[in-house]
Amino acid sequence: MSSSSSSSSSSSSPPPELPLKPVPGEYGHPFFGALRDRLAYFYHEGRDKFFENRIQKHQSTVFKTNMPPGPFISSSPRVICLLDAVSFAVLFDTSKVEKRDVLDGTFLPSLSFTGGHRVCAYLDPSEPEHTSLKSWFLSTLAARHNKFIPLFQRGLSELFDELEAKISTKKEAYFNTLSDAMAFNYVFRLLCDNKNPVETKIGSKGPKLVDKWLLFQLAPLGSLGLLPNLLCYFEDLLLRTFTFPFYLVKSNYQTLYDVFYEFGSSVLDEAENKFGIDRDEACHNLVFLAGFNAYGGMKVLFPGLIKWVALAGKKLHEKLADEIRTVVKAEGGVTLSALDKMGLTKSVVYEFLRIDPPVPFQYGKAKTDLVVRTHDAAYEIKKGDMLFGYQPFATKDARVFENPEEFVADRFVGEGGEKLLKYVYWSNGRETEDCTAENKQCAGKNLVVLLCRVLLVELFLRYETFEVEAGTFMFAASVTFKSLTKAPST
Repeated sequence: MSSSSSSSSSSSSPPPELPLKPVPGEYGHPFFGALRDRLAYFYHEGRDKFFENRIQKHQSTVFKTNMPPGPFISSSPRVICLLDAVSFAVLFDTSKVEKRDVLDGTFLPSLSFTGGHRVCAYLDPSEPEHTSLKSWFLSTLAARHNKFIPLFQRGLSELFDELEAKISTKKEAYFNTLSDAMAFNYVFRLLCDNKNPVETKIGSKGPKLVDKWLLFQLAPLGSLGLLPNLLCYFEDLLLRTFTFPFYLVKSNYQTLYDVFYEFGSSVLDEAENKFGIDRDEACHNLVFLAGFNAYGGMKVLFPGLIKWVALAGKKLHEKLADEIRTVVKAEGGVTLSALDKMGLTKSVVYEFLRIDPPVPFQYGKAKTDLVVRTHDAAYEIKKGDMLFGYQPFATKDARVFENPEEFVADRFVGEGGEKLLKYVYWSNGRETEDCTAENKQCAGKNLVVLLCRVLLVELFLRYETFEVEAGTFMFAASVTFKSLTKAPST
């Protein structure tokens, strides 16, 4: 995506060399304009073309449009798009934008899905509960850092065994289902003192329980990818006329709540005793952290990483295998120190997070009148305007990244590559910045990067190369393994 107007910073007053312009674009009729844009977004143009066409039309990466779900679910679908590398960054500045109830964009799912609580993800950092809840999250993860790698290695070993078995008998293996099971097991064990969820009343149904709970909240934002025909209009009416009722997943959610309440007792004790959080509220936040943030993120993350590395081909596989095996042998194992010395492996992970971020959308409401700059102009934003960023365009800004549409495995290797990390935004912040209790950056930022690296390390310690068939389903890549070539020593 080439950027006709992208930015390096946002501030309250534009630099003198940039012309100050009104934001281009139009919303149209409150109902019919929103419906027009929604149908174009999902069916007539498709997501990326929807934005590309409007960039070309307005000759600007900042413009007005409507975003789904629109009527009758959203009270106002009107947004101002920020689609370049740095105007996008204003969304991280909580002194300028409010992050209250914008996790899912222009609508808020019923709070029945979270026990009647506005969980941490819905809170603005200015709200006192945000600091206590996020401090608790960060403390919980910090206390378990020694478990991150060994627990994940165990899950990966079982995952690879299952992949091999299915390929042996069926000549292919659908990765997503196996990955989801591994991810849920990992998150549950990490937060519930290594308790195996299969030994609880969840049994092996954990991923299905969470998937249904997630689907009923996020359905208005999704699509099966239907072509424009009568069926797609039926889908649109089904998914985006009214929100799905909570009572259809109430029993599923209660099961998740009960199990986390029982086996997450040490985490909940800390929330209650150290941070003064009501135990019931803490447990609903724990379910959301585990199910929506962690498992829901991994559900997109791991298939996406596998897809891009597979498509990069055998030459990259050989380079990764050589680097990984050399470093692991020299360091005597898979350690944090060893992982830090794998320059290409680290770059591959960052490149995946750049080209295909697991959470592509960010929203924020302007707290005051402000000015957003792009490379070529400055735009006036009014207090209360909803700002929307589509991250895959911001992180494919041709004014920042060379060959932005290509997966360049070594893009972030070396000093020059490291300078580009400030434009990697997947965590709702710059990769070069730290998550704190006072900002909205992902609490698991460092853990996500770590797990992606460990996934590649364990994969190429065990295999020489692999082939997959990749597609897209709803919010994630769909990956089917067609072959796995084992390393000589395994």
